[in-house]
Amino acid sequence: MRRILALLLTTAMLAGVLTGCGGKGTADTTAAGEDVTTAAAGTEAAKEDASGEETAGADVTTAAAEDDTAAAGTEGDTAGGETIRVGALKGPTAMGMVKLMDDAEAGNTANQYEFTIAAAIDEITPKIVQGQFDIAAMPANVSSVLYNNTDGAVSVLAVNTLGVIYIVETGESVQSAADLKGKTIYASGKGATPEYALNYVLRQNGIDPEKDVTIEYKSEHAECAAALAEAENGIAMLPQPFVTTAQAKNDKIRIALDMTEEWEKVQTGEDKSALITGVVVVRNEFLQEHPEAVAAFMDEYKASTEYVTANVEEAAALIEKYDIVPAAVAQKALPYCNITFIEGQDMKTQLGGYLNTLFEQNADAVGGTLPDEGFYYLR
Repeated sequence: MRRILALLLTTAMLAGVLTGCGGKGTADTTAAGEDVTTAAAGTEAAKEDASGEETAGADVTTAAAEDDTAAAGTEGDTAGGETIRVGALKGPTAMGMVKLMDDAEAGNTANQYEFTIAAAIDEITPKIVQGQFDIAAMPANVSSVLYNNTDGAVSVLAVNTLGVIYIVETGESVQSAADLKGKTIYASGKGATPEYALNYVLRQNGIDPEKDVTIEYKSEHAECAAALAEAENGIAMLPQPFVTTAQAKNDKIRIALDMTEEWEKVQTGEDKSALITGVVVVRNEFLQEHPEAVAAFMDEYKASTEYVTANVEEAAALIEKYDIVPAAVAQKALPYCNITFIEGQDMKTQLGGYLNTLFEQNADAVGGTLPDEGFYYLR
């Protein structure tokens, strides 16, 4: 068990693109990348690792969880159905859950829930390995690492966040990916998924990342924003909601390219992959023992993501309520955070293609090998 946990934590620090929705410098919340992040897997809190989300907050557990059970690990039947312990990172992986969290607190869910919002991925992966969490939202590549390093102890239920990284600039020189040729790009997430995503999009547009552009990697998103502000017609790759926070401080910053859209543009054939920030996974032991409770969770979680994307102002208030990011930041960032719920064959195709793209650049980013069929839960 210790060996497994050590492997998970080490790999988490390599991973990355939960690029964000939050982070140092973004109102003291999560920045990015995740994040996705480098910060989402390495520490949505301060490390840039597996997803891209950087966060600086502490764990938050909903009052519903505290009131419903005194023991944070009780599994079993309750008056409101099964008690499911759910972990998520501050940032986009948690944003889509807030309506479900609010409904659970009000007692309006099929199951009872205990939600923990963590600042770092190393607060999530050990607990799901040890059975302290039943379900967890995490960076997409970290889920693959977890699966490989635990001999298939988890399965992916759904993709919950597409890409949250953007090319921004203070000028007007970038109107397409091809315009990046010959430019200098400030970015964070070196050796993590933000780098792999950028390299992929550049190569698919005929640009050699090592010869045709200059990519200056910084240790934090705030450093990228500072370099962007200082350079004439500067260009940077940043995650949401850090983009929104940076724009609030510098009105010259504009979004030039949505990396999720740029990824989509270069897909060919029927089996199209997607730029993915986060997924939600389940412990297979829990899934086998409580399949109906997991099915109810999936339905309620999907409804929550739909509510969040359709009711931005109300969702932003809930995001602040659960101490993820301030409502003002959330309201502006939500439309760009690409919160979703993709399950079944579509999930398998898009996630599998994404992981393959990472694997081709750095096998360690997905745990050394691509996960097999058992990784994908199709109900």
